[in-house]
Amino acid sequence: MKLIVIACLAAVAVAAPQYSYGAPRAASSEEVEFVPILKDDRVHEEDGTYNFDFEAANGISFSQSGSPDGDEDAVIKAGEYSYTAPDGTEIHVRFVADENGFQPQGAHLPVAPEFPHPIPQFVLDQIAKAAEEDAARARGDDSDEVSAPSGFYGRPN
Repeated sequence: MKLIVIACLAAVAVAAPQYSYGAPRAASSEEVEFVPILKDDRVHEEDGTYNFDFEAANGISFSQSGSPDGDEDAVIKAGEYSYTAPDGTEIHVRFVADENGFQPQGAHLPVAPEFPHPIPQFVLDQIAKAAEEDAARARGDDSDEVSAPSGFYGRPN
């Protein structure tokens, strides 16, 4: 029994990942750069509010604050981060994360194009008529009072 336990321990020791701190891995041709941390301030209050500020010598910075103000004590967060992209572009993002999800803002982020034209009135009429039919169906009203507007394809007038 002792032999089995010793064999298992030896197998685990051999299978454990081998780390070499301070020196680059032999399989990687990249050198590991040490980046000093210039600022790391963190404040956590007992009521769940917090804020932190982080800055590294390579230009990466991140600050965030939050509080449990949302539904079911969800944490509402706001902050910003910045860094230099591999192509040299300075990236700066401000964000809010609340009941509406993560909402980033930054000059580099894509913006949806404006809708190319106004919605035609006949389309708006069809949408309104469909809503009326849905409401009548929900009330259980199966009478012929709900009829399609003239020109509505696929239905009699």
